[in-house]
Amino acid sequence: MNAWIGWALALMALVVGWVQYRWAGLAFAFTCIVFWLLLQFNKAVRVMRNAGSAPIGYVDSAVMLNARLKPGMPMLQVVLLTKSLGQKLEAPEPGIERFRWTDPGGSQVTLDLRAGKALRWTLTRPPADAAA
Repeated sequence: MNAWIGWALALMALVVGWVQYRWAGLAFAFTCIVFWLLLQFNKAVRVMRNAGSAPIGYVDSAVMLNARLKPGMPMLQVVLLTKSLGQKLEAPEPGIERFRWTDPGGSQVTLDLRAGKALRWTLTRPPADAAA
């Protein structure tokens, strides 16, 4: 969800809570907002804990990762797909971060991120001679 939409919904919940039920409604809306933030934090911690236990830059299938990536996908969703942290590479230009994941067959996905969101990616497969 877009951050602006989330903040607008939170503000709307606070306003509606105040208008309808005064302090009790405001407290209920605030409690709901804090609960939602705790759920998001818990999800991020769980994803990072799982990724921390896997080898850096490893993915089960680079081809499947390539098929599931979408432009604008946040890094947290990419780590959720790969179940590991990417191997950080040298940035091609300022403001861009580059990560690589490799599967057991030698195929690699290189992902460029801008502001933590997927910008572009490339799938590189090993030559057919090397596989045989």
